[in-house]
Amino acid sequence: MSDSILVIEDDNNLRLTLCDCLEMDGYEVVGAEDLKSAREVYQSGQYDLVVLDLMLPDGDGYEFARWLRQNQDDVIVLMLTARELERDVVEGFEVGADDYVTKPYRSAELMSRIKALLRRKSRSYRQKSSTKINGCQVDWLARTVYRHDEPIHITEKAFSILEFLYSHLGVAQSRDAILNAVWGEHVIIDERTIDNFVSQLKKQLILQQGQEYWIRSVRGVGYCLMRQG
Repeated sequence: MSDSILVIEDDNNLRLTLCDCLEMDGYEVVGAEDLKSAREVYQSGQYDLVVLDLMLPDGDGYEFARWLRQNQDDVIVLMLTARELERDVVEGFEVGADDYVTKPYRSAELMSRIKALLRRKSRSYRQKSSTKINGCQVDWLARTVYRHDEPIHITEKAFSILEFLYSHLGVAQSRDAILNAVWGEHVIIDERTIDNFVSQLKKQLILQQGQEYWIRSVRGVGYCLMRQG
């Protein structure tokens, strides 16, 4: 069965063009032009990924992402934004976006990001099925995290970074290595994007020094997941 994608974009030409490109790649695609229609369409179907424009006529993408996460929906969210300020990108991650692409974007880059997100969602983790990290139960196969039986939403990208660092426990990984493992080769992103995701992980899983697991920043290199003992 093909992956199903919802494209929420108020620019008619951009929406139709993106929907056509995705359909040509074999995806099942539905488009929506505003938040109201997006909610109606989303509730009437099942989607693997949402391409979400930030600026919409009856609100913004942040609002839709919050609505998804408040309903404990773990659908992948790829945010489209013309805003390049770091605070706007960080807010996108905080409300539950898994990745973002700034406008104007290249179609090839956007398609590559979408394929990478869907590929990582369906990939099985080949090590032990679950791990307890600082009181949180991390299920690598289901790609879920629980604390005291309550689910914690970890974005797809943040989870993939955790997965990569855990598979190289105690060994420092460069930002380039993290980029290639999580985003794929030939994808160009600002290094601060990786830093933002790592910061998100540190807060959500309390990955600070003094805990059993913590993330150590390695100056001039990148990051290393450490374990006490």
